[in-house]
Amino acid sequence: MQRTRLGAIALGATALLGTALAPSAVAGTDSEIPTFQQFASSTFKDTDRQYIVNGDEPISNSGDLKAYYDRMVHGSEEAMEEGLVVNTVYGVDDKWSTSQVGNLTYCVSTKFGSRHSDVVNAMAAGAALWEGASSRIDYVHVPSQDASCTTRNKSVLFSVEPVQTTQYIARAFFPSTPKRSRNVLVDDSIWTSGSWTPANIMGHELGHTLGFRHEHTRPESGTCFEDNNWRPLTPYDSSSIMHYPQCNGTSSNLSMTATDRQGAAALYGA
Repeated sequence: MQRTRLGAIALGATALLGTALAPSAVAGTDSEIPTFQQFASSTFKDTDRQYIVNGDEPISNSGDLKAYYDRMVHGSEEAMEEGLVVNTVYGVDDKWSTSQVGNLTYCVSTKFGSRHSDVVNAMAAGAALWEGASSRIDYVHVPSQDASCTTRNKSVLFSVEPVQTTQYIARAFFPSTPKRSRNVLVDDSIWTSGSWTPANIMGHELGHTLGFRHEHTRPESGTCFEDNNWRPLTPYDSSSIMHYPQCNGTSSNLSMTATDRQGAAALYGA
């Protein structure tokens, strides 16, 4: 979850890419589009050296970043005219298998210190939003792994760890992300985000872990375009939990909508 207003403040290439590589820019002059070298050099790198794009989405290495850049530059003119959208990889839905989505195990690092129980509760509340949308979705906290909660822990599917950054409130991953990069990172600013409750912020991030993209990448949003690697599951929903309020969203608190629940059921079954 990005912490600044994309339309007003450029967070390195995260916001730069969302504006300079939008369809209107592609239709304009080449000088409006940054070179890949410019884009890569200004893209924020996380504590584990992953690139962060679209506010809260990690990219593991420079090769994948180049592929992302190429899709933005060469594919943005073909934005789909068709709320919830699922990420696609080479045209295939980026989702968990039926057996895996029913056992999404995770740990919550004890490095959160006095906030550990708060993060545990926020994760449980965020997970419950999606579990309530589809009975096949089940997030399972494994407390016995909290003391060794890193991406190297093979006893859980993913880890929830603290981070100190000014670039985002929290960030997650997609189902196609390799295990070495499969974590949810949470900054302390999650506790001071106003109407964005920790439960809803974690719900947004867990939406990514299920394969759901930002709703505002749709052309109906009119801003914050990301790329075309997604498939629509529902009609456009400006109030979606996956829609940044600062990207022409109509929800101020990231609450889950009936359309979000319909999209989750469409992808994973009711």
